[in-house]
Amino acid sequence: MIKGYSLNGPFEESFRLFSSMKNRGIWPDEYTLAPLLKACSSLGVLQLGKCMHKEVLVVGFEGFSAIRIGVIELYSSCGVMEDAEKVFDEMYQRDVIVWNLMIHGFCKRGDVDMGLCLFRQMRKRSVVSWNIMISCLAQSRRDSEALGLFHDMLDWGFKPDEATVVTVLPICARLGSVDVGKWIHSYAKSSGLYRDFVAVGNALVDFYNKSGMFETARRVFDEMPRKNVISWNTLISGLALNGNGELGVELLEEMMNEGVRPNDATFVGVLSCCAHAGLFERGRELLASMVEHHQIEPKLEHYGCMVDLLGRSGCVREAYDLIRIMPGGAPNAALWGSLLSACRTHGDVELAHLAVKELIDLEPWNSGNYVLLSNMYAEEERWDKVANVRGMMREKNVKKTPGQSVIG
Repeated sequence: MIKGYSLNGPFEESFRLFSSMKNRGIWPDEYTLAPLLKACSSLGVLQLGKCMHKEVLVVGFEGFSAIRIGVIELYSSCGVMEDAEKVFDEMYQRDVIVWNLMIHGFCKRGDVDMGLCLFRQMRKRSVVSWNIMISCLAQSRRDSEALGLFHDMLDWGFKPDEATVVTVLPICARLGSVDVGKWIHSYAKSSGLYRDFVAVGNALVDFYNKSGMFETARRVFDEMPRKNVISWNTLISGLALNGNGELGVELLEEMMNEGVRPNDATFVGVLSCCAHAGLFERGRELLASMVEHHQIEPKLEHYGCMVDLLGRSGCVREAYDLIRIMPGGAPNAALWGSLLSACRTHGDVELAHLAVKELIDLEPWNSGNYVLLSNMYAEEERWDKVANVRGMMREKNVKKTPGQSVIG
C-alpha cells in the first residue's frame, strides 16, 4: 500500500500509513523506506526527505541499493547535489539509474557541463541516458551540441525511442536541419513509433510547420492514426505561423465537428490566426465564445492575441481599452510592446508615449525602451524630454546596449 501511494499518489497517504504501521509495532524494512523516499522526491519536500534519510540511518539500511537510489533521487530532485554526491561516491556499484539521476540533478541545477562530464564517464548507458543529456543540452540552448550527441547516439548503435524523437525534432527545427528531421520521420514510420505514439506525430507536425513546410505538416496530420487536442492545436498554430490564418479558423470548426473539445491553447492559436489574417470581427466572436460556449476563462495570452489583432486593424484605442479592463492579471511587457508597435504603425503618438512609459515601469533594466522613448521625443524635437530620459538612465544606472544610441 505504501509503495502504491508513493507511485500514484496521494503521496502524503504513504506517510500516514507508515505512521500507522509504526504505531502497531511493525518494523520497517528496505522495501518500506525506499518508496517513502520516492514519495519525498515526488513531493519535493527536502526536510521530510531528510527525516526519512535519518530513519534509514537509524535502522541501518543505508547499504541497500534501492535505498541508495532513493536517497540520490531525493537530493538530486531537490537540487542538493553535494549530499547526492556523498552517497554516489560511497557506492561500490552504480547502475545506470543512479548515473542518470546524478546527470539530471546537475543539469536541473544549471550545471550542464558537470552533467555532461558524468555522462562521458559512464561505461554503460541506456537510451534514457542519451535522452536526458540531449534534452538538457537543448534546454540550455546548446542545440548544436545536442544534435551532435544525437548523432553520437546513433553511431553507438542506440535506437531512438519516442522520447528521443520528441526531443530532437524541435532541435532540428531551430537549427534548420531539415534532412535530419526527415530522416527521423522515416525512422519513426519504419520503427512503429509514428503509429504507436501520438506525441511523435504531433512533434512531426510541429517540425514541418516550423520548417515552413505546411503542406507536409498537413499531410502528416491527416495520416496520423490517432490525434488528440494537441495535434489540432499544433496544426492550427502552424497555420498562423505560415500565414494561413483563415484556414486555421476553419480548422477549429472541423475540430469540433470531429468531437474534439478545444482548450485554452486552441484559442491562443485560433486568435493568432485571426490576427495574422485580419479577421477582426471573427476574433471578437471567438474571444466572447470562449466563456459563453466553452467555459474557458481568457488568459493573458488570449488578450495578447486580441490586442495584436486590434492593433493590426488600426483600432489602437480599443486595444488600449482592452488592456486597461482585462481581467486575469496585470498587462505584461509583450502586451504593451504589441500596442506600441501598432501605435507607431498607425501614428498614434500619444498612446505610443504611454506604452513606452509602461514598458519602462515593467522593464526598468531594458535600455531599448529608454532609447525608443528618447528617439520619439527627438522626432518631435522635444530636446528637454530627451535630456530627461538620459538623466533617468543615469539615475537608474541603465547602460545602453551596443548598437543603440540616444539622440541628443
